[in-house]
Amino acid sequence: MMTMGAASVFTPCAPQAALRSQHVGAPVAGRPCLISRTCFPKQVKRSQRAALVCSAAQVNAAAVQEKEATGTDWAATAQELDSKSPLEIMDHALATFGDEVAIAWSGAEDVALVEYAHLTGRPYRVFSLDTGRLNPETYRVFDAVEKHYGIHIEYTFPDAEETKELVRNKGMFSFYEDGHQECCRVRKVRPLRRQLKGLKAWITGQRKDQSPGTRDAVPVVQVDPVFEGLSGGPGSLIKYNPLSNMSSAETWHFLRAMGVPTNEMHMHGYVSIGCEPCTRPVLPNQHEREGRWWWEDATAKECGLHSGNIVQSASEQAGEEQRDLFTSGSVKHLDHDALAALGEGKRDKDTLVVLYAPWCQFSQAMEGSYNELAEELQGSHVTVAKFQADVDRDFAKDNFQLQTFPTIVMLPKGGNGKQVIKYPSERRDVDSLKMWIKSVAGTA
Repeated sequence: MMTMGAASVFTPCAPQAALRSQHVGAPVAGRPCLISRTCFPKQVKRSQRAALVCSAAQVNAAAVQEKEATGTDWAATAQELDSKSPLEIMDHALATFGDEVAIAWSGAEDVALVEYAHLTGRPYRVFSLDTGRLNPETYRVFDAVEKHYGIHIEYTFPDAEETKELVRNKGMFSFYEDGHQECCRVRKVRPLRRQLKGLKAWITGQRKDQSPGTRDAVPVVQVDPVFEGLSGGPGSLIKYNPLSNMSSAETWHFLRAMGVPTNEMHMHGYVSIGCEPCTRPVLPNQHEREGRWWWEDATAKECGLHSGNIVQSASEQAGEEQRDLFTSGSVKHLDHDALAALGEGKRDKDTLVVLYAPWCQFSQAMEGSYNELAEELQGSHVTVAKFQADVDRDFAKDNFQLQTFPTIVMLPKGGNGKQVIKYPSERRDVDSLKMWIKSVAGTA
C-alpha cells in the first residue's frame, strides 16, 4: 500500500482558504481535502480511516463529475497560472485532481516539488523510477525524503524480462555505442508509461532554463502531448510543471532555506542527476544538461547532413514549400555568392553565420534566440547572418566546417581574413552566444 504525505490532512481546508482563493479553480473554503484510503500518513490508525473514506469518496466523485461536465480550457488555465508561485500551482494540481495526480521525483533538485506539496497541507503522492542503474547517493536521498516527510514513495521498476533481454543481447553499456534511447525506453519510458496510465495528472520538475532552445516552451500546466492517462487516448493526461519559471539558483535558494534533504552528489559537481553510467559532474559555468549523455551531444542535439528525406536531391528539397527560419529583419540573408565572398576574405565586419536547414527541429528550436541575438547586436561590429546550407551542403561542408544542422561559425575580419571559427557547443541561447562572440571577436 502506498502512503501519501500531508500536513493537517484530516481537518477541513478552511485554514488554506487564503492561499486557495488566489489560484484558478479554487475550491470553496471549508471543503474537505480529497482523500482516499491510500493517502493517510503512517501515524493514522486504521480505525480512523474508515470514517473518512466514505465521505472522501463522495467528494472525489463529485469533483470528477464536475470537471467532466464543465471541461477545462488548459491553455487558458496555463496563462492564468503562469504568474502564480510554484506553491499556488502545486495547490491547484492537488485541489483539482486529489489522489489521481502524483509527483514524479528523480532524486535530484526537483525534490522542491515534494516540499511545495507538503506546504499546501493537502495529501499528495510521489513516485520515482528506479531504473536499476541509479547512484547509491540517490537511493540514500530517497530514504531521507521518506523519513523527512513521513511518506512512502511509489517506486516503479522496468520489466524484468525486457531488461534481461536487453542486457543479455547487448551488454551492460550498449548505450555508449548506439545511443541511450533503447536503454531509456526499457528502463524509464515504459515504466513511466505504465505508472501514468493509473493517473489523471502528473507533476514534474521541468524548468525552462534546463535546456535552452528545447525547453523554452514549458507551460506551467498543459495537456500532456506524449503520454496517456487513466481514461486512455490523446488528451487523457494533464501535466503540471510548477517550477517552469524558476531558475536553478532560485530552486536551490528555496531548498536551502527550507532545509530540504538533497542528493549528496550535488556537493560534488553533479547538477542534473540520472543513471550512474549516464551522469557526470559539470565544470563551472557549464550547463547542467551537459552532464547527461555527453558522448552523444553532437548527434543527439543536431540534425545530420543526411537527415530529412535523403532520397531527394538538394534542389528538389529546395523546391518544396517550406517555412524559412530566422526571418527577423536583423538577420542578414546570405546566398551562395555572398557567403563565398566572405570565405575568400572579403569582410568589412565580423560575421556570425548560422548554417541551417528549415526542416531540422534543432534549427527551428534556436530561431527565437538567434533572432533576439541579431536584434541585440544590430548596429554593432558583428553582422548576424544566415545561410540555408541544406541546398548547398557540399559547399558549406568543404568551406565552412558544416557537419550537422545547425552549425554556427564566426568569420572574423582580422587575421588573414579567411578564418572560420566554429561554435563548438549545443548551447544556443542568447547569453551563451554573446559570451562566445565576445571571446573570439571582442567588443569593437
